[in-house]
Amino acid sequence: MTSPLPPYYFRVRENGAAVFRVDGQNRHRQMQMDQIAVVNIRNGEIKPQGGYQLSPDDIAAIHEWIGQRRAVLAQRDIDDILRTVDHLNLTTHWAQSRATDAQLEAVTDALLLAMHDLRSLLVRKKAERLAPPS
Repeated sequence: MTSPLPPYYFRVRENGAAVFRVDGQNRHRQMQMDQIAVVNIRNGEIKPQGGYQLSPDDIAAIHEWIGQRRAVLAQRDIDDILRTVDHLNLTTHWAQSRATDAQLEAVTDALLLAMHDLRSLLVRKKAERLAPPS
């Protein structure tokens, strides 16, 4: 036995999603998806599509998806940063053990500038967090 279809499908896009109402209970017993809205995840804007009037249930489902999507994206950001830390460690090992002089020459300036920029920002942000509230 298959599980029932969800009432909505969110086709993820760069800034949000296209929202579809899913209908699997029509007379032809075929799944139908009708686009009802477009969502902008950055500003929370919801634009109905094709003259569709969004119901309170539609809006509630979309807001729930926005909250879940933002949480997923925030977790991915942290995961990406932790992968960057791993990659920096691997880069250090590469530079110490396998890199040729020519390879080091090709990447040293870019790495030093990027690391200096990152370090400066992190030190400033850490100082701001440690400073007593004014």
